[in-house]
Amino acid sequence: MSDPVARFPPGPPVTPRTGPATLGRSEGASGADNHGAGPSALDAIDPLGSTGPTDPTGPTRPTGHARKGGSARAIAEWVVILVAALTVAIVVKTFLIQAFYIPSGSMEPTLKPGDRVLVNKLSYDLHSIHRGDIVVFKRPPSEADDPTIKDLIKRVIGLPGDQIEGRDGLVYINGQLLKEPYLPAGTVTTSLPLMTVPAGQYFVMGDNRGNSKDSRFIGPIAGHLIVGRAFVRVWPLSGLGLL
Repeated sequence: MSDPVARFPPGPPVTPRTGPATLGRSEGASGADNHGAGPSALDAIDPLGSTGPTDPTGPTRPTGHARKGGSARAIAEWVVILVAALTVAIVVKTFLIQAFYIPSGSMEPTLKPGDRVLVNKLSYDLHSIHRGDIVVFKRPPSEADDPTIKDLIKRVIGLPGDQIEGRDGLVYINGQLLKEPYLPAGTVTTSLPLMTVPAGQYFVMGDNRGNSKDSRFIGPIAGHLIVGRAFVRVWPLSGLGLL
């Protein structure tokens, strides 16, 4: 844009003179009124796009109050995140999946002491309990005298209404030999007389048939005691896999 210039009312005509041109002097006088060519103060624009004189001290720094306010918001956000994460963890553990530690060798060789498994608590809300499932269940009434026992893990062998019997070290269900590929060859099952599994109950045994306190000794367990199905071993990493 052009520089502002002072305007004056028209005066009497000027008589031309002879000699050097005076145009340069007239322009110079006009420039003197404007204190030199260049934009006025109102034309100045700072780098941030706001009009007005530029602040020689530079950008304004946040005040102590503003910094404290930002820190408080950050802390509040982290608290919300932690509470939400804790809530999700509790919901998952209570209703969906829970990790369990194997303390004994009653499920060897399938599970060894020190192994950790994940148990699906929702599984039996979606389908019935299957023969061969590895289940975690709460301490049955027959073990009430041992407060150290809270949960046990065994394999489901007999379903409600099944006739179960041991013959020559092998297991028979409803008169048919039960195939147990999860057991080492030559495994012998003893202490298993003919019996019928009561309604609503399940006959469970450990895979280590020679060292497992299971339904052969504590009787069938009620279905409502079953916490869920162990479906994967997560520790040790070398043994990671589905059960």
